[in-house]
Amino acid sequence: MDRYIGGELLLPFIFSVGLVSSLGVAIGYLSDLANKVVEFDLPLIQALEILLLKVPEFTAYALPISVMLTTLLTYGRLSNDSELIALRTCGVSLYRVIAPALVFSLVVTGITFVFSESIVPDANHRATSILVEYLQEEHTFWQNKDIFYPDYEEVDLPNGETVKRLKYLFYAEKFDGKQMKTLTILEWIGTNLNTIVVSDSATWNSRENTWDFFNGTIYKLAPDASYRDMSPFKHCQLALTRAPFEFALQGRDPYEMNIIQAQQYIKLLRMIGDEKNLRTFQVRIQQKIAFPFICVVFGLVGSVLGVRPQQMGRATSFGLSVVIIFTYYVLGFIIGSLGLMGIISPFMAAWLPNFLGLGTGYWLLYHFAKS
Repeated sequence: MDRYIGGELLLPFIFSVGLVSSLGVAIGYLSDLANKVVEFDLPLIQALEILLLKVPEFTAYALPISVMLTTLLTYGRLSNDSELIALRTCGVSLYRVIAPALVFSLVVTGITFVFSESIVPDANHRATSILVEYLQEEHTFWQNKDIFYPDYEEVDLPNGETVKRLKYLFYAEKFDGKQMKTLTILEWIGTNLNTIVVSDSATWNSRENTWDFFNGTIYKLAPDASYRDMSPFKHCQLALTRAPFEFALQGRDPYEMNIIQAQQYIKLLRMIGDEKNLRTFQVRIQQKIAFPFICVVFGLVGSVLGVRPQQMGRATSFGLSVVIIFTYYVLGFIIGSLGLMGIISPFMAAWLPNFLGLGTGYWLLYHFAKS
């Protein structure tokens, strides 16, 4: 029975993944890409490369949707052909009948997780890089200009309280991936601004763990904020933190990072006190972990609805799938937004839709098993 049902699930699933991912690319991105080619003169070769790079993302979205469609179609056909009635007559419980679908959905969950972590982030990042390079598109998390990085130190107050105090403020006008351009660095000693460094460019020297600054001036300030010394230079090395370089280099959208990269970036966001982006990344990391388990939710709900003792054709199955998937993703969007606003925790923002879906699926299974 398991081999038979598993075989019945496999072919519709492969077909559904191809269909849904193709439609996703065509509807979700092709028209926008064509507009960039016509309106903004994006080279056709790069446009085709971006289109191919977007296929993994839409395939990752297609996997859970295909599980829903496949289980509805397969169990609907088994029900229509009275094969489920024969199994139930032989004493096979409804729980046992849908067990192959749950195992199948768990396998697809693993595939979705590996696919989303190992292929999708790099493909998305490469697609964004092409748009930035050829069209100079603005990118919310792309750190290629106006880079601000505050560096704090912890100070113990006389009353025993520990507070963070600004030590350095790093600003660069542009960053090309290797070199910072038009820099200004402010250094505080205690509560007094002590040094201002202005430089045309700077690079991180990984061999000596220092910054190499070129063509600039170092201004020393007195306690009353007046200039007490000025030192022009063509090249000088300053032992500042490497964090501004890492911050600019790792600046990606959460969907262009895998979980490990996003967690490393969160450490930088905590250091600079960027609470808004920190909350965004915390929610997105939880969503990246929770997303593959949508396959289990859709597998359970789809198989339970498919075994209903009534006629269900392909058109009905497809329409019901669309309604359930749309409702689920709208609910996920609303709950995720509550997490981004800080109303609920990042964990609940990502996992609550899955919990609600599993609860609904189990309730339907229990209800149909009794009838």
